[in-house]
Amino acid sequence: MTADAHADLGQYVKKFNRASVLVVGDAMLDRYIYGTVERISPEAPVPILTVTREVAMPGGAGNVVRNLIALDAAAAFVSVVGDDQAGSDLTGLVGGQERVEPWLLVEGGRTTTLKTRYIAAGQHLLRADREETVELPPKLAGRLVRIALDAMAATTITVLSDYRKGVLSEVVCRALIEGAKELGRKIIVDPKGRDWSRYRGADVVTPNRKELHEATGLAVNTEAGLVAAAQVLLARHEFGAVLVTRAEDGMSLVTLSDVRHYPAEAREVFDVSGAGDTVVATLAAALAAEVPLAEAARLANIAGGIVVGKVGTAVARPADILAALTPVTGTLTKIVTPAAAAEAAERWRLRGYKVGFTNGCFDLLHPGHVHLLEQCRAMCDRLVVGINSDSSVKRLKGPARPAQAEAARAAVLASLASVDLVCLFEEDTPIELIKQIRPDVLIKGADYTRETVVGADLVESWGGSVALAELLPGHSTTATLARLRG
Repeated sequence: MTADAHADLGQYVKKFNRASVLVVGDAMLDRYIYGTVERISPEAPVPILTVTREVAMPGGAGNVVRNLIALDAAAAFVSVVGDDQAGSDLTGLVGGQERVEPWLLVEGGRTTTLKTRYIAAGQHLLRADREETVELPPKLAGRLVRIALDAMAATTITVLSDYRKGVLSEVVCRALIEGAKELGRKIIVDPKGRDWSRYRGADVVTPNRKELHEATGLAVNTEAGLVAAAQVLLARHEFGAVLVTRAEDGMSLVTLSDVRHYPAEAREVFDVSGAGDTVVATLAAALAAEVPLAEAARLANIAGGIVVGKVGTAVARPADILAALTPVTGTLTKIVTPAAAAEAAERWRLRGYKVGFTNGCFDLLHPGHVHLLEQCRAMCDRLVVGINSDSSVKRLKGPARPAQAEAARAAVLASLASVDLVCLFEEDTPIELIKQIRPDVLIKGADYTRETVVGADLVESWGGSVALAELLPGHSTTATLARLRG
């Protein structure tokens, strides 16, 4: 792929904040329970999980919405939850996101789909599902369709995210697709099941290889077989396009007039959870931003390759996609956003690595800094360094500082072998960054005490520790600057 092609795709990514997408489908709550296993239960031959933390996030169609927001697009979300605690939690999570207009209808007596995963040392011990797959009663289904059609008129693209939990019945799907045609809106379907007649007339369907096989009964283990199966669906159900996700083999886009294959973009596959939702969300955001279908599919392929290299049900952000389009080589790859640092730290922890964190201005790096950072690295397996932005340094040190701009300070730190990641923060203290990264050990110089280390209580609250590193006497940025000024 040429540099010019990459540049064009980058311009498309910058238009995502203009996109508005309606998502209709099965809402779920994904709950992750992390802990440690040190012994077997005396009651049965099963491990005892000592819980250390819990994380909840929207799943199913809610994860498509989550991905759209991460891409800076706006979203309307229409779905149904039960009148239970999971439904309440899910409503709060969706409603708490910016750029989302939620329409989560409540059905009395319905069980909200809840998937609970128990994880220790990077391994899934168990997944427990609680769900109901009964179709909506006619009155509620009619109300959902009316709300969805109103939201459809106010958005550009509609996604039907079908997990076969009862929201997208045949009646609902057909009403929404017919309504989209009348409104001049495009419909993308993430399909499930063997009978896809309910999706007839959709503009794009996005099956994976297994789903394509189940829908057609044809062998899809070769490119020729996959294309033949996709063409059967195009003719049978009058789809505009079939975009097939093929895991390690990338993606294929099949229309009546064209076939395109996109090689896999993932450098490392760590977790495939939610990758299909990311592909659908990126495709929808791109089409809503008036990106041509072939280029929208390329962007979706890149985004899918990004999330499989992250931990858990992850998302791809515009910065991630732009970085993949114009990769930075060398030490500058260590300079990342707070969100990227948090994802890297989680990935390291799941691999059993101890994550350390320290912070400072690091203006005019001197041997004292180097000595401190080498000690920090010796106390952990991976070290994340937070540095104050230029505006933060000015507030703390005065208008004459910093002597070096934040980009230069970050680049110098990233060149050190002892530093694994560098992350800028705008605030006066790194407390928000610490909350995101959740280090196992928080390290500062010996001129601090445990009581004066910002974030010490927080790190200890989740089982981490605080350490103080010795200082190399005779080195100070302030003293160096004073000598330079004569």
